[in-house]
Amino acid sequence: MEDREQYMSDDFDIADIGVDGEQAVPLPVVAVVGRPNVGKSSLVNRIIGRREAVVEDVPGVTRDRVAYDAEWQNTKFTLVDTGGWETSVSGLAAMVARQAEYAAQTADVVLFVVDATVGITDADEAVTRVLRATNRPVVLAANKVDGSMQESDALNLWNLGVGEPYAISALHGRGTGDLLDAVVEAFPEGAERAEPAEEEGPPRVALLGRPNVGKSSLLNRLAGEDRVVVDSVAGTTRDAVDELIELGGKTWKFIDTAGIRRRFRALQGADYYATMRTGTALERAEVAVVLMDVSEPLAEQDIRVVEQVVEAGRGLVLAFNKWDVLDEDRRIYLEKEIDRQLARVSWAPRVNISAKTGRHMEKLVPAIETSLDGWSRRIPTGQLNNWLKELVAATPPPVRGGKQPKILFATQAGAKPPQFVLFTTGFLEDNYRRFIERRLREDFGFEGSPIHISMRIREKKGGVPGRASKGSARPDRQHRRRS
Repeated sequence: MEDREQYMSDDFDIADIGVDGEQAVPLPVVAVVGRPNVGKSSLVNRIIGRREAVVEDVPGVTRDRVAYDAEWQNTKFTLVDTGGWETSVSGLAAMVARQAEYAAQTADVVLFVVDATVGITDADEAVTRVLRATNRPVVLAANKVDGSMQESDALNLWNLGVGEPYAISALHGRGTGDLLDAVVEAFPEGAERAEPAEEEGPPRVALLGRPNVGKSSLLNRLAGEDRVVVDSVAGTTRDAVDELIELGGKTWKFIDTAGIRRRFRALQGADYYATMRTGTALERAEVAVVLMDVSEPLAEQDIRVVEQVVEAGRGLVLAFNKWDVLDEDRRIYLEKEIDRQLARVSWAPRVNISAKTGRHMEKLVPAIETSLDGWSRRIPTGQLNNWLKELVAATPPPVRGGKQPKILFATQAGAKPPQFVLFTTGFLEDNYRRFIERRLREDFGFEGSPIHISMRIREKKGGVPGRASKGSARPDRQHRRRS
């Protein structure tokens, strides 16, 4: 009883964060723009002090607007990395350019990056004309000036007519201090001491899936605007893009991610780092919406993405995209594929949507809310043990080695995801633990959330002290050898 009371006292509730009525001062926004491959993302990494933006020595790596928190001399601001800005282009390059132009129009200060070793190009002059029309302060960064020998190259950039060129090397950090001083000086009056509002923590939802299943299209549909670049070419998204979206009277933070590829170890360059960003985005999220393309058979990559979410202990929603192109024959085969390949996550809410047409988009938020509720649910220890006593009385654990293990009591050790510890006198077989999990879901919900059940085995006096087990301990291997 003392042990049980001790675990009952461990229960806790998360208090709601209060919001005062004071209006928070928004942080100034700095947009980093320039033509492809001039070192914008390298400069972003230098400013924020970590390798966050994907960098590779080929043009066109960055495609979406990606925001980072930055600080210089006790001044905090938002730094927006953009894709290469080119004029007179079409297709994917034109969409990337529109994202860069939109970032410049909405920023407080534009940080225009030019390759000093190349000099002024037609593309630089075209970008300059657009920047003048935005009426935003422009700070000119003459990049790739790695030493005093290249400083004369930077002086030629005065001819762009946007002010003093600051000679820097994003790779080595040379001259970036003076550049940031100029950026901070250009901030709107009163913004220098602006403090960020305390984050209230809107629910974070990661959009996951293999390449080209419609993650970015779904984010644009939810946002009601072309927030991220969408193209039929697989792997368009490379950075994890955060977007605050108001849906159902509530603010959500959706995170668009790069497609998870099958052979991760074989990836190189930008694709490798993009996949790494996707894993980090999943760790930040509370719920993952895994998109699958119903026009194609379920692939090994789809199953692997789902397994990755379960292993990370995040809430899960299965979204079957492109439902508008599904015919009756394909629908019959799809249901069989789902029953066969996704039986392990039958507890996950499922929505059939079309990001292109908006079909059944209203069902997505209720599914996410259901998953969040199951992910954070707690059962009081007393209620849990009363339920477990009745369950064991009706269906006791199977006999193992001539002895029947007993479950002394249980406690929910944590939530997000729900974790339960069973205190037993012996090892419980996998099948019985799955039986307990199934009944937990039937009687208490937990829809949309993985459940972790571990054991703490109480040995007889003089034996080895009890230890926690998740079911992969030595008794399981012995059982397989005997069978």
